[in-house]
Amino acid sequence: MKILVTGGAGFIGSNVVDGYIGAGHDVAVVDDLSSGSVKNLNPKARFYLADIRSKEIKKIFEMERPDIVNHHAAQISVPDSVADPANDASINIAGFLNIMEASRKNGTKKVIFISSGGAVYGEVKSGAADEGTRLSPFSPYAISKAVSESYLEFYRNHHGIDFTILRYANVYGPRQVPHGEAGVVAIFMDRLINEIPCTLYHFSDEPKGMVRDYCFAGDVVRANLLALSRGSGQAFNIGTGIPTHTIGLFNAIFSALKKRFSGLPQGLKDPEKKEARPGDLKRSLLDAKKARKGLSWRPMVDLKKGISLTLDWRLRK
Repeated sequence: MKILVTGGAGFIGSNVVDGYIGAGHDVAVVDDLSSGSVKNLNPKARFYLADIRSKEIKKIFEMERPDIVNHHAAQISVPDSVADPANDASINIAGFLNIMEASRKNGTKKVIFISSGGAVYGEVKSGAADEGTRLSPFSPYAISKAVSESYLEFYRNHHGIDFTILRYANVYGPRQVPHGEAGVVAIFMDRLINEIPCTLYHFSDEPKGMVRDYCFAGDVVRANLLALSRGSGQAFNIGTGIPTHTIGLFNAIFSALKKRFSGLPQGLKDPEKKEARPGDLKRSLLDAKKARKGLSWRPMVDLKKGISLTLDWRLRK
């Protein structure tokens, strides 16, 4: 199967490309390298250096004519989207529509769209959000994801392009860069390795920090593989359903590092606390039961194991 992955040089996208190639698919990658890296590129994938908003996209699709488009390319920082909503919309909405138009004109059968379960539902005050939870996007980044989901319905109804939406929890793992709120695992890991104090953002009534659902990249890759042939016209949460406070995540990373570096300064164990930033959510947790039934997917790597695997990669690079 011919698959084009946008953002395929990025953290998650490059892992997905590896998974597709490992499964025997013919893969092309489009990435502008604004946050991705050539080091992440699989040598068996054809690579096109291009912005998803550019006219080059039309030419790339005419050459590749992919059966499936996996759309990972995006502006991913919530704080940046709050600071510059127009830029966020330019990339995440206008860029996405450029991809969809190219897909429509070149016979693409299906789009796997990467949304954000950690953002589109807004505050999850109790329990975990399932796919029936009302979308309540709280930031321009989340709004752009919710709008794009609606556009997928339009293209399916009017142009026959199938889709599957994967609403990710907070993904972490090998190749993650310390950028954006979703990169907190990489941020903590890099700062502690370099013996730099960490910062814990929190709300005044929740000193332990935000509650998040952390899902390992390898589990996310499996969801993208299954979505190639399943989940027609549906959205699926991809997460663990396990709530983790920021301080709990920090302590897990600190403990993992302490086992490897006995000389890690004990003074780093207490991160500086700062008030939450504009656009931050207090609590985000996903119910992924629908993915178990509709995709035959479930998370298999717990946080302790995932942090260990991520640290192995970080110390090798």
